[in-house]
Amino acid sequence: MNKFEISTDSTSDFYADEIKNYNLYVGRLTFTIQDKNTTDEVLDNFQTIDEYIDFYNKLKNGAIAKTSILNIQSHIDLFTKMAEDGVKNAIHITQGMGLSPTLINAEKAIEEVKQKYPDINYIAIESNTTTVSEGNLVRIAMKLREQGKSMKETIDYLQKFKYQTQHFIVVDDLMYLKRGGRIGGIAATIGTILQLKPIIQFTKEGKLEVVRKENGIKKAYRSIIDEIKENYTFHKDFGQAIIVHTNNFNGAENLSHLFEENFGYKPEIRIMGPIIGAHVGPNAVALTFLSNEQRKY
Repeated sequence: MNKFEISTDSTSDFYADEIKNYNLYVGRLTFTIQDKNTTDEVLDNFQTIDEYIDFYNKLKNGAIAKTSILNIQSHIDLFTKMAEDGVKNAIHITQGMGLSPTLINAEKAIEEVKQKYPDINYIAIESNTTTVSEGNLVRIAMKLREQGKSMKETIDYLQKFKYQTQHFIVVDDLMYLKRGGRIGGIAATIGTILQLKPIIQFTKEGKLEVVRKENGIKKAYRSIIDEIKENYTFHKDFGQAIIVHTNNFNGAENLSHLFEENFGYKPEIRIMGPIIGAHVGPNAVALTFLSNEQRKY
């Protein structure tokens, strides 16, 4: 067994086979989807790409997905399973506090599980991000562990790196942001009519903010590349870029080609899970990487 294990939320958007191969412990969030006259509660536990595609097609066709934070009992179940498996030391990486108080629930659950398993040492830290950016910090933690770093050293690195995790998110429909309270109704309506594409970034406080709007998708992608060139350099050890999308394979490929033309390599392309995908809506495309610099905003 490793000197310490790593656990995370399902918002880190690992695929089912990766969770198995990485031996990750993952706490599953749930969401409800209202489709026509039915409302179903669904576990964030997709097994195939087709399930992701079906989810976004439902949203495009008028279904409404609503999310909730991982409750304390789900955390207790996760940490109890880890303790029963003999895990003594673990780092638990949650989605950012700017989006959800998941960290608080995790910490409460750890104290609860300690009553039965007093010798466990589980430390929960928030990632200041979510989706594949959160997942990338999990990957970095695994790499640091492979390099022989201690649990404390790994936590110290993650607490630094989370502020150097950059994000550029381009959504297709401003109305999803309106529903989530990110922009006002008038701005959303005008932006939709004018085909404005908002670029969203995580702030230093871990909140999603619209930093600007571009007239058309090509200009939006170009402005992302220009901002990276102007403000950021890629971390030499963990700076590999990742593109994630909400069933917009063509858009992801277009951004990938533009990135490769400018920086010399092709980013990994992934599809976003339903928890965060419900908030940005279908056809969104995002780019993330670890830089040497802290976030601009």
